[in-house]
Order: sequence, then C-alpha cells, then structure tokens
Amino acid sequence: MTSPMLPASSSDAASMAWIVRNLWLIPFLPMVASGLIALMPQPRRKPAATLAIGALLVSFLLAVTAFAHVLINRSSGNPTREIVSFDWLTFGSATLQMGWVLDPLAAIMLVMVTFVGSLIFIYSIGYMSHDENFTRFFCFLALFAGGMLGVLIANSLLLLFMCWEIVGLTSYLLIGFWYHKPSAAAAAKKAFLTTRVGDIFFLLGMVWLFAQTGTLLFYNHGAGAIEPAALATLLSQHAAGGLSAAGAIGLLIFAGAAGKSGQLPLHVWLPDAMEGPTPVSALIHAATMVAAGVYLVARVYPLMSAGAGPGTTTASLTVVAWVGAATALFGALVAVAQFDIKRILAYSTVSQLGYMMVGLATGGVAVGIFHLITHAFFKALLFLGAGSVIHGCHEEQDIRRMGGLRAQMPITFAAYTVGMLALSGFPIFFSGFWSKDAIVGAAHHWPVSQGPFWMLLIGALLTAFYMMRQVGYVFLGSWRGHGHAHESPAVMTIPLVVLAFFAMALGVLGTPAWPWFTAFLDGRSLAFDLAGFGEPGLVPMMLLASTLVFVALGVGWRLYVTQANRADTDPDVLQRVSPRVFGWLESRLYFDELYQATILRAYTLLASFAGWLDRRFWGSIVASISSGFHALGWCNRLMDSQWIDGGFDKGCEELTTAGGVLAWLQAGRAPNYLRTLTIGLLILLAVVLMAASITGQVTL
Repeated sequence: MTSPMLPASSSDAASMAWIVRNLWLIPFLPMVASGLIALMPQPRRKPAATLAIGALLVSFLLAVTAFAHVLINRSSGNPTREIVSFDWLTFGSATLQMGWVLDPLAAIMLVMVTFVGSLIFIYSIGYMSHDENFTRFFCFLALFAGGMLGVLIANSLLLLFMCWEIVGLTSYLLIGFWYHKPSAAAAAKKAFLTTRVGDIFFLLGMVWLFAQTGTLLFYNHGAGAIEPAALATLLSQHAAGGLSAAGAIGLLIFAGAAGKSGQLPLHVWLPDAMEGPTPVSALIHAATMVAAGVYLVARVYPLMSAGAGPGTTTASLTVVAWVGAATALFGALVAVAQFDIKRILAYSTVSQLGYMMVGLATGGVAVGIFHLITHAFFKALLFLGAGSVIHGCHEEQDIRRMGGLRAQMPITFAAYTVGMLALSGFPIFFSGFWSKDAIVGAAHHWPVSQGPFWMLLIGALLTAFYMMRQVGYVFLGSWRGHGHAHESPAVMTIPLVVLAFFAMALGVLGTPAWPWFTAFLDGRSLAFDLAGFGEPGLVPMMLLASTLVFVALGVGWRLYVTQANRADTDPDVLQRVSPRVFGWLESRLYFDELYQATILRAYTLLASFAGWLDRRFWGSIVASISSGFHALGWCNRLMDSQWIDGGFDKGCEELTTAGGVLAWLQAGRAPNYLRTLTIGLLILLAVVLMAASITGQVTL
C-alpha cells in the first residue's frame, strides 16, 4: 500500500501527516475483521465479537486522530482539506483516479460513525448472546461499518459508489439475517431492490459527470469534479427542462440519496427493515445506511448549489427541500398510528431524514449535518432502548402488550426518556432542540416558499405527540403483557447511558451563542457571544418551537398517560375519535398497496406478456427453426445412409466379389494356370474361326 497510495508529488507526501496518508486504515480494519470472522466456525463467539469490536475501536482512535489533525490545522491556519489520489485504471489516453479526503465534514462523520457503531457492537453482545449465528452476525456487522467508513473518506464518486454498494449488500444480509422468517427475507429483498432504483439514477449521474468533466475526484487541486472550473463547465451546458448539466446531475445523484435515506417515494423499504435484529435497526437508522444519503448530498453540495446567488437557490436544492419536507410530514403522520415499538421509531427516522434534507437545501451543509450528528446519538439510543424493552419483555414488540416498565426497567426508562425528549426537541437541555430548531429557522428564511416551514412545524408537533404516546404505552400505567419484564444486562444498559449523555451534551455545540459545529464545518472564526441570540426572529422562532413541543407533550400526556390503565385489546384513543383516518395512517397511507396495484402489477403484467411472447412467438419461431433443422437432418441422414453409404457399401461388395475371383485365379497352382491358358486359347481360336467364317476368309 505504499507507492500507489502516495500523492503525485513526493514533496507533498513527505509533508503530509501520517494520519492523512493512512486514512484508508479506518474502513480497512473493520473489513479485514469481517474477512477473518468469515473464516471462523460458528461457535467462536468471543473471538468474533472481540475482533469486530476491537477493529472498530481502533478505527475510532484513528478517527479521533484525524479529527484532532483537522482541529490543529484549523487553529494554526493550515488548509483543513487534504487529499490523497492515485491512478486506478488507465484506458486509452484517459486515466481514472481514486483517493480519499480528510476535511472537517469527513472528520466529524468518522468520529460519529465509529463511536456510535462501537457502542452498538458492544450492545450486540448481550442482545445476540443466544443466537446460534452470533459469529456470522458480527461478520456482517463489521463489513457494514467498513463500507460506511469507506463512503465517508472517499474523494472519488466512484470509490464512494463502490463502498455505497457494500453498504447496500450488507444491509440486505443484516435485514434478512433471520432468513427463516418469510417477513425478514421479504424485507431484505424489498430494501435491496428499492435502493437499487435510486442507485440506477446515481450511476447515470456519475457517468454523466465523468463524461462532462473527465474526472470523478471531488477535489484535485482545482481540477476536481465539484471545484469551480468543472462547475463552470457544467453550468454552461444545458440539459432538458431548462436545467443546466449541474442541476440535472445533481438531481440524479439526489435520487440515489433518496433511496438510501428513505425519502418519498423510495421510503417503503425503511420501516420493513425492522425485521432485522434491533442492533441492525439502530446501526441502519442512526449511524450508517440512512446517513449515507444525507452525507452524499452534503459532499456534492457545491454541485447542487452551483449557480445560486444571494437570496436564490437552484432547481436541485428546491427539489431536495420539497421532497424532504413532504417526507418529514409523512413520516410523522404515519408514526402516530403504529403499534410496533420499532416501527414507530422507523417512521420517526423517515421524518427526521426529511428534516436533514430540508436543512441541507435551505440552510447549508452545517445545518443539515448537525441534525444528522445529534440524531445519530438519540436515535441509536431510542433503538437500543427499544431493543432493551423487547429483550426484557420476552421478544414482545407490540406496545399495547407492554406498560408499567418504568419500575421493572428503570435504567432503560431513564435513558429512553432522554432520547424521547431529544427527538421531540425539548428546549434548552437536549441536542435535538438546537439542531431541529436551526432547520426550522432556515426553512423560515428560505426565499422560495414558506411551505416547507409549515410542514416542518406540523411534523415537530406530531413528533413530540407520538413519542409521548409511545412512552405512555410502554413505560407508564400497568403491565399488560405476559410473564414478568426484567432489566437488561449491563452490556446493554451501559451503551444506553453513554448515548443518553451525548444526546444531551451535543446541543452545546450548536447554540447561537457558541455555534461551534457551524464554525468548524464552514471554517469560520469562533467566539462565545450571547449576542447570537439577538439574531432577528431567532427568539420568537425558539418560543414557537418550544410552545409546539409543550402542547404536543401535554396532549400526549392527557390522552395516553392519564388514561394509561387500559386493556391491550382496547382501541387507541385516536382510533376511537376517527377510525377511518387512523386506519389510513396505520396502513401507512397505503403506499405499499398503491405500489402493489400499480408498479408491481405493471411489472407482473409485463412479465406475463414476456412469458407469453417467449412461449408463443419466440418459442414458435425457435420450434419452427428446430423442426426445419430436424427435417434437414433427416434428409441428410437419408442421403448419407441410402445414397452415400449405400453406394459406398455396394462398391465395396463388388470389389470384395472381384477380389474373391481374382484370389481364386491367383491360387499359385501351375496346373490351374495351364488349364486356364488352354481354355483361353481355345476360346480365342473359336472367336477367330467364327470371325473368319463370317467374313469368308481364313488365314492360318
């Protein structure tokens, strides 16, 4: 890994920090661990878990080193973006390069993914302790983490796409990990095929970008595909519908991001991913797969925002904003009427991913990524908390068959409450308040429309409501399940406590008085200043958001906590108020049924037509050709057996007979020769005499 990994200039290589040159080790170590675990027999539980967790912890230490390196460069005034490129493939006169990049965006994401991933790995030891495929689980888990880390460091859209597909493959393997369950196998296929739809558009955008710029490197000392020179070329070229090439390529790439990050209308796979083990749900919904789509939009943000001036936006970012806002509202609405504890969180993830997309489109990279980071911690906390509840309730997932777990599972309850309040955007003390409030504020100042702003406000109201509903069903009231619930072991509860701490503490990084996160990503100077709260419209917006949260929590408390002592067969409060609307929301607004009746039915009809065409048309043609060749073969066989072989055989018989006669004549007996000679002479004499008698002349 020495010579091909060095930069083009040896002086650059000599001056480059060790961590930058060896950044590839961060994804490489979990991938190697995955390969080694794959060679282990199934019963080797402890070595498999140790190898996977150890590799990811070392990657975490390397990520912290890389993060510290960026911080030092920033404080000393050195460049905060460093790249390593190498020639990967040469075809004709063109050379395709790949490499990696270390900048503030990659550094902060590497720390988050390795840290949250390590906690989920540790938690998995307890959650999967009785699973017979424990070793295989950690093999897939390590490969999953390695693929996501490869996405984060990639300085090439091609390398990012390769690692992107590793993430897609391992998500299929992990969602369908319990493949003996038909629902899990179907969910895995659904996730794989749905995300492939987005990936096709992603691939088209990548090919188009390479055709126009001649490179897939993001940054290459001014010659990268998203640097000013290439962007100017893309803006000067027009595509269909009045879009520039930059806008069209941006929309194609966003389609790939929408597939991975569960944006409408490619969201249908994400809730079904709950069929996998709960640690998988936490990893997918918090730190890896769904974050990959948001990260991709952030990475190519210069491409998507190319051509936007002060107070304006681009067509691609406008699409991102509206799709994100619709997704945020849709996910929150559907989560209100779900009863599976994990599925509620799944639709919550769909909704929060929509918030992140709106943040990117209206506020920039720092606004969207800050919510991605805070969401990773409190959503991992909520999913692992849900897993603890499921573990303590003997694999029960229906919240109607829970209740009163506050007393039996106090640690889980306390941690889960922190995650619930962070997700709800409870003011001041929880990170979700600061990150979500920044997105709502950015949407309010968006020059195109106020539509996304109002959709996000309604989504925020519903988020606090359905989370209070879930807590009321699960932790408060009286026990409605079977058996006795119990607290989870320390290997599962300690990660919950750690995540709960960060779900609160991370908000400090994004307050208006000390916007460290924004300054870090944007490279601006930073100073603590309470005057940041004096920004026009900020305080009223915070008061509005806080009021909505308090109202939603209050309504949820009134409906689901004060009336928590209900039987598991009683209908939901909202179901009694409006059964039809509740039925629509419980059925996910019938998106799956709509796809089944339209797209899937169209594919079924197309497949049936293709089958008929194959049997009746192409099959008939093939059968006719086959019959023709069969007849030709019969004629050929007839000619061969009757004419050619017959003539040859007859000639052979005549030769055999003649040879027999000649053999009799050539017996080697002198008397026979004399007799034959005498007979011949007599015959000759008779012929001569007969001829003489006819002519009347006899000559002796």
